[in-house]
Amino acid sequence: MGSTTKEYRPGDDEPFMNERMREYFRQKLLTWKDEILEESRSTIASLQQDTVAQADLADRATSETDRAIELRARDRQRKLIAKIDEAIRRIDEGTYGYCEETGEPIGINRLEARPIATLSLEAQERHERRERVHRDE
Repeated sequence: MGSTTKEYRPGDDEPFMNERMREYFRQKLLTWKDEILEESRSTIASLQQDTVAQADLADRATSETDRAIELRARDRQRKLIAKIDEAIRRIDEGTYGYCEETGEPIGINRLEARPIATLSLEAQERHERRERVHRDE
């Protein structure tokens, strides 16, 4: 990240999703993606080290459990990277930061906390309430 982006924090006193703000979120997303990829590389390295044949059955069972947990984590990472790529695509298209449901600005605080958000807080809460109702039926 450039030094200007480091000190910059989006504020409510500037036009929403102006060029500087879009670039700020692009860098935030790219940095997050790099961190996930780095974590993924170290996961793969540790999986490869663990593949050394284990004589003890208990060790092998533990290793299989660890492997299953690692693979689930990798799957989550893959899905997260897809969401990050999708958010970057929305920045390029000019739709980033706006609620998919209402078209209203999502809000800087929410985007800071969850840069891949596609719904405003209100729309997200409505969505979760609907899901709860359907789950309880």
